[in-house]
Amino acid sequence: MTMKKKFLEKKLKKIAYERIDILMNLAEEEAKKGNWERAKRYVFLARKIAMKMRIKFPKKWKRRICKKCGTFLIYGKNARVRVRSKTYPHVVITCLNCGAIYRIPMIREKKEKMKEIKNRNNQKK
Repeated sequence: MTMKKKFLEKKLKKIAYERIDILMNLAEEEAKKGNWERAKRYVFLARKIAMKMRIKFPKKWKRRICKKCGTFLIYGKNARVRVRSKTYPHVVITCLNCGAIYRIPMIREKKEKMKEIKNRNNQKK
């Protein structure tokens, strides 16, 4: 790959991320107003841009979209968020439109807790 092509590709990806961010902010505004169909359309366009450019969807927005129905999730309005720790600590997000369930593991917290336990055991010895 030539230097020019790499530079151009980087620039295009930056533009794509900016446009995704703009569309997701618009989707959030429309969802708060109650225009769910328009918000859904903005989400669809943002995802399409990410797929076309072959880039990862930003994590801060990824968890605000229902993968099943494509709705922009507003926690408390059309999504329920619960913290569970039965088998492993995780956050459960439920879309109230289609009933889809997403589990996000809290691995970092678990690792910190394990380190804390190890430190206590080492101090006792």
